[in-house]
Amino acid sequence: DTARRFSFTKPILVDEPVIEIVDGRHAVLDRLLQEQFVPNDCTLDAASLALITGPNMAGKSTYIRQVALIILLAHTGSFVPASSATIGMVDRIFTRVGASDELHTGQSTFMVEMVETANILNNATKRSLVILDEIGRGTSTLDGLALAWAITEKLASRGCRTLFATHYHELTTLADKNNTITNLHVTIREWKDDIVFLYRIAQGRTDRSYGIHVAKIAHSNIRKEFPI
Repeated sequence: DTARRFSFTKPILVDEPVIEIVDGRHAVLDRLLQEQFVPNDCTLDAASLALITGPNMAGKSTYIRQVALIILLAHTGSFVPASSATIGMVDRIFTRVGASDELHTGQSTFMVEMVETANILNNATKRSLVILDEIGRGTSTLDGLALAWAITEKLASRGCRTLFATHYHELTTLADKNNTITNLHVTIREWKDDIVFLYRIAQGRTDRSYGIHVAKIAHSNIRKEFPI
């Protein structure tokens, strides 16, 4: 019933380690936002690891999560929210997203992040799917970049299909010397002193995160919600 009503499609499951999703959507947000939700493609084949850069609030986290959800749904035997989907079978889906601590066990937010990442590095195989969201943000910039760089190289050498959303733009240079790594970015348009989120994933890298612009948007939203 859901597949008929909301244009889900029957996925094709194959043995090759590929992901070919056309007009993929996040199953939950697509219903909440309806026609406002922007579908996106995802292709991973020879390049097994995609670095995704772009501003906060532009859709990086939604993109990596919707790909994981589509792959999970396909493995349960469900139709998926996409125009078409060819998915290589995975043995496990590993995720490192969000930020939370475990104070009752004495683990900080950064420690939890490192423990979960170590689990991925120790257990992911060539048939696994890995999604990472801003690894290394809980420590100093230099340490965080060094960790993110090493993690990227390790996963690329492992060959597991990986989507890594990051603000460390230095990582994008890895694609210049490693053909298993590709760069994606979330498109925006600059308009006068503002930015417009287009929520489209495109090939290539970006070198700006527009943090000041995002802060201005937050300020404007708060003033609208809580006028003085």
